[in-house]
Amino acid sequence: MGFQQGVSGLNASSSNLDVIGNNVANSGTVGFKAGSVLFADVYAGSRVGLGTQVAGVSQNFTQGAVQTSTRALDVAITNGDGFFRLASPSGEVSYSRNGQFNIDKDNYIVNSGGLRLTGYQVGANGSIAGGSPAPLQLPATAMTPNATTKINAQYNIDSRSTVPATATFDATDSTSFNYQNAVTGYDSLGNPHEITNFFVKTAANSWDVYQTVDGGASSNIGSLVFDATGTLKTPANGIITPPAPTTLTNGANPLNFTINLTGTTQFGNDNAVAKQTQDGYTSGTLTAFAINPNGTVTGKYSNEQTKTLGQIVLTSFANPDGLKSQGGNVWSETAASGQPLVGTAGAGTKVGSLTSGALESSNVDLTAELVNMIIAQRTYQANAQTVKTQDQVMQTLVSMR
Repeated sequence: MGFQQGVSGLNASSSNLDVIGNNVANSGTVGFKAGSVLFADVYAGSRVGLGTQVAGVSQNFTQGAVQTSTRALDVAITNGDGFFRLASPSGEVSYSRNGQFNIDKDNYIVNSGGLRLTGYQVGANGSIAGGSPAPLQLPATAMTPNATTKINAQYNIDSRSTVPATATFDATDSTSFNYQNAVTGYDSLGNPHEITNFFVKTAANSWDVYQTVDGGASSNIGSLVFDATGTLKTPANGIITPPAPTTLTNGANPLNFTINLTGTTQFGNDNAVAKQTQDGYTSGTLTAFAINPNGTVTGKYSNEQTKTLGQIVLTSFANPDGLKSQGGNVWSETAASGQPLVGTAGAGTKVGSLTSGALESSNVDLTAELVNMIIAQRTYQANAQTVKTQDQVMQTLVSMR
């Protein structure tokens, strides 16, 4: 018997205790993956082994429990083996399962170490551009206003109405029209304008439509004709186009829009509006955002509009065990891990889905780690005993001289 076997056992048991202690210490670390020591025996051309050695440390990449959070920038990867793709300001790429993110001074989405979350940017047309992933940066400027170009409305015009007593239409004289309804539209500078439509019965099943903007001069913008069942027949496509844009005095472009009355009816019920929308809005600042299961980041603005700001990408590896731990809850690619496979999140995908307002807990099983700690301690004691026994044998041999 030599000292080498016992000493190697002590070193290996010590390394095992180090790994177990690290697991226990990180049992509360978001996205942490438990490790376990891999041992290998040592032979050197002899049938008697020379002890043991640490062959490596394997990490358990099974998903940890998902816990809820109150932060919009907390996000968990669920039902998949994907990693968040992070980039340093210098461009070095690393990977993590820790979904605790913040916004830095430059409006980048970053982790606690300042690494930037990457994804796909939004193209000029507002859709996801794709291409190479890049750090996601939230817009710092306000959303530009959008002038109203379409008004969609569905009315019921009361078929029981009679031709107004006053023959000449006057927006200030209620005896010259049968029904009026207003909607707020916006000009190219984002200023609101009250657009009011007036309905004047001219004959059975026939109506003229007048319009004013901000209470100004009125204009006849078209006519409506219904059939005997109250269905709108004229205009055939339901769209009225005012004969001329409304000129404004505030420096904005003239108001130029169409009115789609598809679905408007003439029944024997009270005048009413069933639906009324328009596509214009004023400028707005970003007030909140949400991360969707497919990774798209949607911003909500003060003008009650929403906008896609980008899409988070996830990365998977053929051999996650080959990743190199860098500390700070991040790993880096190695030759053993294989090349990163970049994809987008979603139900049924290999990389998994994203759950906003949630975090993936450490997958450390404290009960199992405490049991392993006892076993490692006993193994250490047993190896220490072999060293002690060898020392006694050596003393006996020395005393025989």
